[in-house]
Amino acid sequence: MDDNFEFPTSSNVNMEVDDEPVSPFELKLGEEKEIGKNGLKKKLLKEGQDWDTPSTGDEVEVHYTGTLLDGTQFDSSRDRGTPFKFKLGQGQVIKGWDEGIKTMKKGEQAIFTIPPELAYGESGSPPTIPPNATLQFDVELLSWSSVNDICKDGGIFKKILNGGEKWENPKDLDEVFVKYEARLEDGTLISKSEGVEFTVGDGYFCPALAKAVKTMKKGEKVLLTVKPQYAFGETGRPASHDEGAVPPNATLQIALELVSWKAVSDITKDKKVLKKILKEGEGYERPNDGAVVQVKLIGKLHDGTIFTKKGHDEEPFEFKIDEEQVIDGLDRAVKTMKKGEVAVVTIQPEYAFGPSETQQELAIVPANSTVYYEVELLSFEKEKESWDMNTQEKIEAAGKKKGTHCSRLAVRFIEYDSSFSDEEKQQTKVLKITCNLNNAACKLKLKDYKQAEKLCTKVLELDGMNVKALYRRAQAYIQLVDLDLAERDIKKALEIDPDNRDVKLEYKILKEKVREYNKKDAQFYGSIFAKMNKVEKARSANGAGQQEPVPMTIDSKA
Repeated sequence: MDDNFEFPTSSNVNMEVDDEPVSPFELKLGEEKEIGKNGLKKKLLKEGQDWDTPSTGDEVEVHYTGTLLDGTQFDSSRDRGTPFKFKLGQGQVIKGWDEGIKTMKKGEQAIFTIPPELAYGESGSPPTIPPNATLQFDVELLSWSSVNDICKDGGIFKKILNGGEKWENPKDLDEVFVKYEARLEDGTLISKSEGVEFTVGDGYFCPALAKAVKTMKKGEKVLLTVKPQYAFGETGRPASHDEGAVPPNATLQIALELVSWKAVSDITKDKKVLKKILKEGEGYERPNDGAVVQVKLIGKLHDGTIFTKKGHDEEPFEFKIDEEQVIDGLDRAVKTMKKGEVAVVTIQPEYAFGPSETQQELAIVPANSTVYYEVELLSFEKEKESWDMNTQEKIEAAGKKKGTHCSRLAVRFIEYDSSFSDEEKQQTKVLKITCNLNNAACKLKLKDYKQAEKLCTKVLELDGMNVKALYRRAQAYIQLVDLDLAERDIKKALEIDPDNRDVKLEYKILKEKVREYNKKDAQFYGSIFAKMNKVEKARSANGAGQQEPVPMTIDSKA
């Protein structure tokens, strides 16, 4: 055996080999089977652990002994006392190894019989391996590290050094706390932090960090190989303060640890009420609409001024979900919390105190203020769900809610009334009309005109002569610039109630809108016709000279 033998690749072998992935299969101890269709055989000597096997791109660590069929040994990592490492499926070893080792489990030991087509072919590897030699390798898979192509474009490779906890990954809104160390390929340190916090969507240091942490678990440690497009690109970055320069088109090696993160959820799906969890709650139960909750809370302005503090120095602050006892954003956020959860809720004006200045217990909240609440949910008692109620209980529940929070959830108790008696159906009809009208008024206030129109239409399906529904739908139509439909509803409302002052006032608004749009139309078309007239005059004046026609131009103001 040659003590200086180095495990060569088969790149010099001219052959075509099936690159299809090998289907997983099981072997019994001492059993030998063929892998694929190219003559590679595997005999199991020792079973491995678990069920997982390495994938293409993973860095594997093995011990091996290589022999010819007559038993002549030509190489052994065991004799050298140093395990052999390589990246699977990257052409760093002979094809038989790439195909065979990806069928192994951690700790498994097997003998692979590799035909020359999957080894060193017709040329062999002088002086130790003759031409057209079939080889046998006794291989033990010690371990492997997964290497993932995060962006699927070769821009960021992630090698897991230490697996994390649980299964969750951070999202764009979450705030992560990481440690990292970034180096050039020659080992030069360019940046390091023993702890930095940032919002994932905002990123930090270079684009690769944000993309990588979204694939990581809490406590996970990785090594990133970052190509220039996810680092500092073609221009690089000059040195600054205690950070080194990054040359143009530099590839970085970044050791990254995701220490922890705070989950941030978009409660209203418009990023106007955000909840950041500081402490996880217990179990899975959350308050429902109508639940009685007990909390501790502190409300602050952007500058830190405390405008309310409840439940800290006295009994817990108690309120009922969806009863307008607190601002809308806080109501919605607490509904998503678990018992014992502590969170910071950021609420923009639309879901807080709106455009008006508001006096609170400890300070004034200025108009259009974004407010911040630190909330701990101490306990809650859920309201009975609608499916657990009898028909009369449903009617009573809807009646209680018809005037609260724009009645947005009251209808759910009575929406499906097939089980109601005729008398109860009449009661539910009245409640549906009241709830949908209240909800439509709320949607108009929130400038959700399409939804307001739909709610009024539901009312008119139940009561086609309802003046309030016609009036509010006309308001929605005016804002949606469906002026003909608005006029139709107003005229019908005035036929039913000729003296209704609100409807008459809305008719004046409508007429003014019509005049306004007619004036705009007249200006628009007048400008077009004026331009066209100029073009015709130019053509007439220049007709004798047979000049080219002048193209029509329309003033951008038109």
